[in-house]
Amino acid sequence: MANDLLKGKRGIITGALDANSIAWKVAEKAHEQGAVFVLTNAPIAMRMGEINALAEKTNSKIIPADATSIEDLTKLFTEAQEVLGGKIDFVLHSIGMSVNIRKNIPYTESNYDYFAKGIDVSAMSLHKMLAVAKKMDAISEWGSVVALTYMAAQRTYPFYTDMADIKAMLESIARSFGYHYGVEKKVRINTVSQSPTKTTAGTGIKGFGDFYDFADSIAPLGNASAEDCANYCVTLFSDLTRMVTMQNLFHDGGYSSTGVSSEILSKMGEE
Repeated sequence: MANDLLKGKRGIITGALDANSIAWKVAEKAHEQGAVFVLTNAPIAMRMGEINALAEKTNSKIIPADATSIEDLTKLFTEAQEVLGGKIDFVLHSIGMSVNIRKNIPYTESNYDYFAKGIDVSAMSLHKMLAVAKKMDAISEWGSVVALTYMAAQRTYPFYTDMADIKAMLESIARSFGYHYGVEKKVRINTVSQSPTKTTAGTGIKGFGDFYDFADSIAPLGNASAEDCANYCVTLFSDLTRMVTMQNLFHDGGYSSTGVSSEILSKMGEE
């Protein structure tokens, strides 16, 4: 349902790879709610994905950028303001990559060069993005930045390996930068801790299918879909959440607050 929650707002959406990605859904929902925005991703990810179709659908320009490069990020914020005709009102950080996970390297045997790369791409990129935007004064007062995270930052999920530590760092950056940016420019910064979601990145994790079903049977409302997450992000971009900042917001159907479900206990009793 479109009710112009983001009418007149300008944004930058990172990480849209294909129609299964949360960032893709966010772009579609933001467009429905009246926003204009640019899409961005690393050049290699753009070659792998279908971002051109999304750009056409949402009447958006694509600005390639390596989120680990200060030079690229400066170019991104400069060109985005030129294309959109003013300062940025919202930013989605939907960037995550673990070489250790891709190569099935156990957490206790992590390759530290790969670990450092994961930190740079998946967490430090948020700090760099915010630092560039702040230096350029590129985000409007009361603007909103949302980064996607996962509950492995708080609890141990063995299959999530080094990405758990990286997401913990991401959430810390959101809090720390959220304070400084809030005091100086009223920019709010939050993370959304989403349910396990059947995205290209999520399904690449070993054992994801079984865990998806497990989480779905624990959460009272079931797993939140990528589309539901997009709707939630839109509310965080909107003026309805002007006083929400420095928060890690669970969007998981109640999974994070549930110890055990009757469904799981019943299944265990049947064994």
